[in-house]
Amino acid sequence: MLLFRSTIALTLTALAIASPASVRADAVSDFYKDKKLNLYVGYTPGGGYDVYARLLARHMSRHMPGNSSVLVQNMPGAGSVRLANWIYSVAPKDGTAFGTVARGVAFDTLFGVAGSQFDATKFNWIGSMNDEVSVCVAWHTSGVTSFEDSFKKELVVGGTGGSADTDQFPKVLNGVLGTKMRVVVGYPGGNDINLAMERGEVTARCGWSWSSVISTQQQWLRDKKINVLVQLSLAKHADLPDVPLVMDFAKTPEEKAILKLVFARQVMGRPFMAPPGVPADRVAALRKAFIDTQTDPQFLDEAKRALIEITPVPGERIQELVKEAYETPKPIIDKVAELLNEKKN
Repeated sequence: MLLFRSTIALTLTALAIASPASVRADAVSDFYKDKKLNLYVGYTPGGGYDVYARLLARHMSRHMPGNSSVLVQNMPGAGSVRLANWIYSVAPKDGTAFGTVARGVAFDTLFGVAGSQFDATKFNWIGSMNDEVSVCVAWHTSGVTSFEDSFKKELVVGGTGGSADTDQFPKVLNGVLGTKMRVVVGYPGGNDINLAMERGEVTARCGWSWSSVISTQQQWLRDKKINVLVQLSLAKHADLPDVPLVMDFAKTPEEKAILKLVFARQVMGRPFMAPPGVPADRVAALRKAFIDTQTDPQFLDEAKRALIEITPVPGERIQELVKEAYETPKPIIDKVAELLNEKKN
């Protein structure tokens, strides 16, 4: 009898220890079973953010608890700030909605960019599909063949909104280094800027992800329709050993600090986030499904065939990066804010 009671006690103890985690896992699986997971893209179809999101959606359901399907919807506007505001305030906070926005959106409230109505540190960052390098390119008829040329000759660059790299990076380059870039705003997405270059409406695109260039415009590179002027990141891309790095043009410690703060966002090259208030166990499930997808052989095979670069960053690292950015010394933040909110660039 004593042995029987001891066995029961040990069994109950084991169940007590194991049950909370298993119960949580079962609860998450039960919640997601037969549900649709909505993935929102802050840009029009066809651009880099959309391409990455749709690739993720085609494979992520295999790694979600309950195998919930992933449906992609586009919600363009204001360089994806419209979507960021919506996710923060309106989207369901139950773990059925997440989105991808411009990597610079996370820093909007830090720099006082107009229109941002969210606290980026409160988003639940799910992860990034790429640690990105961006570039500035000039159309072959622009007369600009090197980055140095942009200090002497005006480039007309297309912009998609105040929070987007397409708008912010030229302003920073003008204000810190002295380039001559005039931003034409109002294009719904990067694909629209590409069409504008072909039509002659603009002569350049700046803040264009290199991964997007090679996945969507290989023929332009092959036919020498564009000149790659400079890399906008903290380190060079292996594909571009002969293209200069923006950090090499900084002349003072302040200039280096400004450029470092601005281009630190490249680590979160293709960021995905869920609203504030999503239960922690569902955030954990989304993060795990996201990062597991990035190593899925079928996913990687499709990415390779489509020339889509995958260098994933976990959600926890993105959460930390955003927090660190908001702890930057105020004088540097104020200087960047002044550059980004300058209306005449």
